[in-house]
This record gives sequence, structure tokens and C-alpha cells, in this order.
Amino acid sequence: MGGGATFFYLYQFCDQSVLADLNGELVNVYRCVKQDVETLIGLLRWHQTHHCHDYYYDMRAQNQLRSPIERAARLIYLNKTCFNGLYRENSKGHFNVPMGRYKNPKVCDADTLRQASKALQQTNILCAEFNQVLDQACTTQDFVYFDPPYHPISATSSFTGYNRYGFRSQDQERLQQTFSALARRGVKVMLSNSDCEFIRDLYQDFHISEIQASRAINSNARRRGKITELVITSYPVGPP
Repeated sequence: MGGGATFFYLYQFCDQSVLADLNGELVNVYRCVKQDVETLIGLLRWHQTHHCHDYYYDMRAQNQLRSPIERAARLIYLNKTCFNGLYRENSKGHFNVPMGRYKNPKVCDADTLRQASKALQQTNILCAEFNQVLDQACTTQDFVYFDPPYHPISATSSFTGYNRYGFRSQDQERLQQTFSALARRGVKVMLSNSDCEFIRDLYQDFHISEIQASRAINSNARRRGKITELVITSYPVGPP
């Protein structure tokens, strides 16, 4: 699911939709946006009013919040004020990104949150691993989009640890098996990933397109910018 950009672009054309992610805290955010957006907006306005160095690290340390709506507001607040909007967990499953250097971060975007809530009303939101889509998509009328942690293109770009579990080569192979199973059913499947030999070999029997994408996260600022990524589909794309 991630940022849900593909969903928010396509939802108005779908009769039914399912969003899924293995990150339970992210899933909780989407459910709260869907079910109680006004309370969420109120909490985010509070965070925005109190934002400072000490407040950020105090909120980051609060890993035991029980209220779903408070957890959702905390995650959005941290995401909007942390370094480069990066999501990363330590081995205990705790968010551990340092505070970013923003003069006036926009913690509460009320209009966008209300629009997102409206878009999510007819959507089923699951905390699930990617292969559970096999229980959802079965026909040629279904479309599935996968946005996994990208496979590293070099030894120095090996970050796949958004959460404590990581996403290894074996997981990429299991994802390809799920992609192939859906394709055999006639489901239209699309996947994004890094442009590297490993991914090209995995999906050599499918349609591979190169795109230029902007990336803002890199330890070396000179290496941020346009990079080549792959979009892989079970169907041909572009003009006939």
C-alpha cells in the first residue's frame, strides 16, 4: 500500500478495491483516515502547534500508545517532521528516524485528509502479506499493483529494512511467484522495482518497461534525482 498513490489515482474507476500492507501501524493510519478523520485532524493540529526538537523525540519514544487514533496521529506527525519523510524501524519494531530540518513542516493537511477519507469509504483495508492477494483477485476484470521494497542495485544501496523483518531476495522470488500465479488467472498485474539484473531475470517472461523516477533519499545529496526504475506488467503497454 505505502503512500497509496496508485490507488488514489484509480479509485474513482473501481467498483471494489482492497488495500493491504504488512505494516500494522500504516494500516491503522488508513483505517483512522477512513473512519474518524475529524478527530485525527484535531490531534494533528495539536502536534503541529507543539512541534519542536524535544517534542519530536518525546513523541518518537511513545511506543506504547493504545488508542488507534492517537497512534495514527503520532505516525503522521513523525512522518511529516522526520528526516526526509523516511519510515524505518529498529529490531524492536520502534520508529527510529531522527528529526528533519524543516522550518515550518505541514503536519496537518486537513483538506487532503478529508479527500483521502472520502476516497477510502468503499475500500477494504487489510494488514496482510502480499501473497494474500491470491484470495482477492481471480478474474480478468481484476487489477493488482505491487510496490515492494526495491531490490538493492549495489552493495552500498542495500536498505530494505523499512520494518524489523526486511525484504530479502527470497521474498522477491516469492513475490514473483504470486505475480505469475495472478497472471495465469488472467488478472492484470503491475509491479514496480529497481532496475537491476536480478529483477530483470526474475520477470524475463513478462513485459518490462524502463521509467525515470525522482528519488530524494540518499546519503550523498549529489546522487539524489532521476534514476531508472522498472515497471513490469503481465500485459503489453504502450501503443499497439
